[in-house]
Amino acid sequence: MTKLLLSIHVLASILVVGPIAVAASMFPRYARQTAGEDGHSVGATVLLHRICSGYAIVGVAVPVFGIATGAQLGVLTDAWLLTSIVLTTIAAAILALAILPGQESMIESAAAAAADGTGAGDGADTKRAAARLAGLTGVFNLLWAVVVVLMIVRPGSTTGA
Repeated sequence: MTKLLLSIHVLASILVVGPIAVAASMFPRYARQTAGEDGHSVGATVLLHRICSGYAIVGVAVPVFGIATGAQLGVLTDAWLLTSIVLTTIAAAILALAILPGQESMIESAAAAAADGTGAGDGADTKRAAARLAGLTGVFNLLWAVVVVLMIVRPGSTTGA
């Protein structure tokens, strides 16, 4: 049972967190291009946001199967796992409370500017928002990288790895 839970956890991590990390990282670039009134960029930003928000919902499976695996292994109180849980919670909060709303805001402002015929609006504001979003996405990705390292190294592990 432990191997099954661990396999599902690892697969979910790769197949869910990976696309979020890539799509969220690409979003600021296309959002900046939207300020230049590139119609393809508007469609790309909408698609990238849908990927991020859709996979975020499915992403709940990652910690669920991770905690189930940790319980099976009897390591739920180990410092490396508790640290991973905290970092995962912070990453999820950044995604849900900053990245996704930031993407929505940028899409809405581009749509509003297009609807009223003023173009993409203030390019400087869009570039600042895109830069902020890029920074938040970088922190999100860095947190996941640390979690992956903790999962592999597992301080105090008896496997010798």
